[in-house]
Amino acid sequence: MDLTVPEYAYMFGFLQADGHLARGTGQKGRLTVEISIRDIDLLRSLQELTPYYSSITERTRSTNFAAAHTSAIWTLCALEARTTLNELGLPYGRKSKTIAPPDGPFSRRDYLRGLIDADGSVGLTSKGFPFVSLTTASAAIASFMSGYGEDVTGVARDVGGNTRDGVRNVLYMMELAQRLAADLYYPGCLALERKCVAADSLSAWVRPPGMRAAHTRRRWTTPEDRTLLELNDCKAAAHALGRSTQSCSLRLWRLRNGGASLPGDR
Repeated sequence: MDLTVPEYAYMFGFLQADGHLARGTGQKGRLTVEISIRDIDLLRSLQELTPYYSSITERTRSTNFAAAHTSAIWTLCALEARTTLNELGLPYGRKSKTIAPPDGPFSRRDYLRGLIDADGSVGLTSKGFPFVSLTTASAAIASFMSGYGEDVTGVARDVGGNTRDGVRNVLYMMELAQRLAADLYYPGCLALERKCVAADSLSAWVRPPGMRAAHTRRRWTTPEDRTLLELNDCKAAAHALGRSTQSCSLRLWRLRNGGASLPGDR
């Protein structure tokens, strides 16, 4: 499972968000993914990418949202496959707060698209404004999306969780959402068909006359990154660079954790 291959990077992101690894007795266990029956074609694509036997079944049950909801379930039991996924960063059992981007090289935009297809949204608000969002309980995943979003749009997002349960909602809107959606959902990419359609629809939006554009934060430069690393103090760096302490703190975290390339690597 080479995560530099776009399809596998997407698959892994989707599984981290929507998959479930369960242990059984001995070496038994299974990976399961359950999604709406309308998205069954995606499960078939994941099945084709997997060189192990797996099955796709359907079930209909009552939920809080519908009296009869039909879903599709992909099940994979092969120990070797489960071991590979686990070593790459898909934990057994509950995982919402512990998942993080892979340690090694991987296709960043395809991985992020997998996360958004599973736990995010793309489309237009009730007022017709474009948006791309990801909801996650993982601080590492939220920071990754904010960092990638900054690379594409020039704007980072606050990734602090809410006070009740720590869940984070990373949101891009208007022109920023248009840029991010166009980058993530490129022609021919592996994705949920309905989200590809939604992402494509964002390109038609035009800011209404008289609507003020939001302030766009400036991009980080190589000299600024060097200064931040040399000072190693967010408050001092904020004063020296004319940035906020929060912005310096997030940028320093990304530089130290591989979310942004170090000045010497550019």
